[in-house]
Amino acid sequence: MPELMGGLRVGIDVGGTNTDAVIMDPQDRLLAKVKHPTTPDVTTGILSALQRVLGEVDGAAERVTHVMLGTTHATNAILERRNLNRVAAVRLGGPATQAIPPLSSWPPDLRMAVSCGETIVDGGVEMTGEPIVALDEDAVCRFLESVREQAEGVAVSGVFSPVLSDQEFRVEQLVRQVLGDVPVSLSHEIGSLGLLERENACVLNAALVAVAGRVTDGLSNAMRAHGIAAEAYIAQNDGTLMSLDYVRRYPILTIGSGPTNSMRGASYLTGSTDALVVDVGGTSTDIGILSSGFPRESSTAVEIGGVRTNFRMPDLVSLALGGGTILRESGGVVELGPGSVGFRLTSEALVFGGSVPTLTDAIVASGRGGGIGDATRTTAHTDLLLRCLAACAVRIEEAVDRVKTSGRELPLIAVGGGSGLIPETLAGVAGVHRPENYDVANAIGAAIASVSGEVDRVFSYGKDGRDDALAEAVRLARDEAIRAGADPAHVEVMEIDEVPLAYLTEPVARVRVKAAGPLKTH
Repeated sequence: MPELMGGLRVGIDVGGTNTDAVIMDPQDRLLAKVKHPTTPDVTTGILSALQRVLGEVDGAAERVTHVMLGTTHATNAILERRNLNRVAAVRLGGPATQAIPPLSSWPPDLRMAVSCGETIVDGGVEMTGEPIVALDEDAVCRFLESVREQAEGVAVSGVFSPVLSDQEFRVEQLVRQVLGDVPVSLSHEIGSLGLLERENACVLNAALVAVAGRVTDGLSNAMRAHGIAAEAYIAQNDGTLMSLDYVRRYPILTIGSGPTNSMRGASYLTGSTDALVVDVGGTSTDIGILSSGFPRESSTAVEIGGVRTNFRMPDLVSLALGGGTILRESGGVVELGPGSVGFRLTSEALVFGGSVPTLTDAIVASGRGGGIGDATRTTAHTDLLLRCLAACAVRIEEAVDRVKTSGRELPLIAVGGGSGLIPETLAGVAGVHRPENYDVANAIGAAIASVSGEVDRVFSYGKDGRDDALAEAVRLARDEAIRAGADPAHVEVMEIDEVPLAYLTEPVARVRVKAAGPLKTH
């Protein structure tokens, strides 16, 4: 077994098919790795993967100082419409925003699962921070009284609240007075300027609070069960980490963490800071771009479960292709999915003795399986499998073209347990690289991640001047990183974006600052 070196970190990533776990030493060397089938309740798979990876290194449990988890709990809860809190949505925007009620664009089944009531009360501010009308506190209290029996969370969204958030904070106080200790989500802490998308993200965040509680409690219990007294963190969707307390307040920020973990892991495994990354899992393939070692963020609204949102998300093209994708032929034409055997891959795929042709079988039949399963079991389906693999390569090439923003050819890094479906050459890329330990790049990405904080607000330069406004934005971003668990002594500003807003009577700009730092150690 590997020799122990100082404090150890455990990285865990939960996918649709496998839960991966790794142990890394302080020099970022990989000491152990395991892949374990994801279980229907997810938590059992995490427990089993943790137990197995700790068993690979003598005395590991006593030496672990940090545990990092990337999870699909929040995404699955939204997609499956299960385990969501009932939320009361309060919009501070009357009379200006009455034309489009809250949640009016949501899929009916998701709205029914989440909403226990919506209201628009007088309030909101102008882009300059001046009140549109005074906040109608009586209307807020009447609405809260009406949902007292149903509300498991409250989402508060005000017009231009990222400019001035006083009214949202006041409504939070009213919630405490009327409903007591009910989780409250404030939109200015989650999304950027657009009201409807920010409101949607805020309501989803409030709906996920109970899911976040189960995840964080499950991880804490798993660590206690294995005698691990360590700091625990959850990966978020910008490739960095947040503390368990932070996750309980902002669970929506964990959505998209799986692909970003893989991209950060790909950067670590290859040393590349600018590259295309294709992450092939058991049920899906995600393609994104590394920029300066971090995933490029989307500049447009992102749909989650049929709902448009505007909080930070990686810029990805996702395909319903993975190692468990079911293969068929109809009228001489091959069909790739979209169905997948998922975590049942090891019992249903041909190479494992099952009867369902999958992309894993196609990878093995092509000779790129690396010893997976029994290749002789694919013989009767060779023609179908190889034709499906060729069709898969075409779809991946098309997706790579979609995610690129210039004609410049970047290297492509193939990671994930199913990355054998990526051929050795692809059009439009400067070579295909499949690094060692590519199969657990996601868990490695979680284990090496730093902690970040971000502010995205509109500042008026007329009162205090541009320099003071930028200094305030930097301070707020640093504070967010420290709240999320970063070491205060080593937080650095990673990027500053400044966009002046036109047609206003005084200088106003949208300022976005991101700060990040290493984990705080004790």
